Amino acid sequence: METSANPLAERLEPAALPAYWHEHASLLITKPLQLLAILLAALVLRMLAHRWINRLSAASAAGRVPAILSPLADRAGGLPFWESAGLVSERRKQRADTIASVLRSAVSFLIFITAFLLVLQVFAINLAPFVAGTSLVGVAVGFGAQNIVKDFLAGMFMMLEDQYGVGDVIDVKEATGTVEAVGLRTTRLRDVEGVAWYVRNGEIVRVGNMSQQYAQVVLDVPVGIGQDVPSALAAIAQAGAELYADQQWLPSLLAEPEVLGIEQLGREETVLRVVARVKPLEQWRVARELRARIRSRLDSAGVGHALPGPDLAG
Repeated sequence: METSANPLAERLEPAALPAYWHEHASLLITKPLQLLAILLAALVLRMLAHRWINRLSAASAAGRVPAILSPLADRAGGLPFWESAGLVSERRKQRADTIASVLRSAVSFLIFITAFLLVLQVFAINLAPFVAGTSLVGVAVGFGAQNIVKDFLAGMFMMLEDQYGVGDVIDVKEATGTVEAVGLRTTRLRDVEGVAWYVRNGEIVRVGNMSQQYAQVVLDVPVGIGQDVPSALAAIAQAGAELYADQQWLPSLLAEPEVLGIEQLGREETVLRVVARVKPLEQWRVARELRARIRSRLDSAGVGHALPGPDLAG
């Protein structure tokens, strides 16, 4: 009785093929189909999630803030000055784009990590050593990158709470200036001398925003001792009324300037205070004009100043 010289050829004869496929069906059919299903499910889920995030971002950038992104509503909304200057739309768009980018990256990371773990499970690979190794790496990276994580978390909460945005004038202790760009790790602002400052979000302990909703002009006017204080108060009030009646300056004012009265009593001067509520970013321009008008009115009323008068020098 002759035996075949090639056992593999004998095994793959047509009669033996069904048995071979049946014996290796898990490796040749089941597992590839499972891998393909996992990959397709991950890609489809990622595409749908990104499309949903992009829709939310577009709606937020256009001013139609969805309920889930209600913290992104602009606190400066409702001011025509801001809308006409394009500041609200710019800060809204940048904030929405940044948060959408973070959400897309996070969703992609979670989906592909889940898919990778499912692939390992299909091949019956023990995940305990892998989890232990990644845990050690994660701890090492965490210690080395804790400042970066701190910056990102601070930037995320800053954007969600709308603490400041592009076009705002802020004071972050380290620097004061106009915000030019807001990121998750750093904020770039430019001061009055043109210097660009890059401040890490994690290092910002407190923020003073001079551009939200309204601003306040506060002027302390020194008047020499022995001068007629009622006449000085009347002159200051008249200067404020004239400024409020001027059609050129009326769009910058939210209310007529108010004279509060005597703020300080000194040996050489009496300090009178006047305040005016104005639109954001207009406080410095209005303050300079109001100082000039007050000085002119005091001169016309014959009220002497307590020189050098630092607050009135403008």
